[in-house]
Amino acid sequence: MTDPAPVIQSLFAGLPVFMLHLGTATVAWALALALYMWITPHKEFALIRNGNVSAAVSLGGAGLGLAVPLAFCLAASVNVWDVLIWGSVTLILQLIAFRAVDLAIGNLSKRIEEDQLAAAIFLAMTKVALAALNAAAVAG
Repeated sequence: MTDPAPVIQSLFAGLPVFMLHLGTATVAWALALALYMWITPHKEFALIRNGNVSAAVSLGGAGLGLAVPLAFCLAASVNVWDVLIWGSVTLILQLIAFRAVDLAIGNLSKRIEEDQLAAAIFLAMTKVALAALNAAAVAG
């Protein structure tokens, strides 16, 4: 059996940095998701509370679309600024994805409000696909 002391020392040395990076990424994700919900024309939580599956799929896609690039950024980050800057880029790209899908199929917010699942699935797929590309670019 090996001595666990170096691992424990490493844990105590790295834990503050880990907590700072994870906390920053979590706050950035939550703020970006809140801003996304504020900017989109429909009210996701109200729709979800009323059983609207399309709103849940759309918001879920946005949540994943914001989180995946942040996760890759965390893996490659040098400091907290990496997380904040790339978190902002991710939010902008998710808003662009929403607008692009709205232009492609038309009346996206109305379709989500009407619980048209096809539109929500297409939107979520676009958001997650864009997130994967963004994450790969961030990881470089």
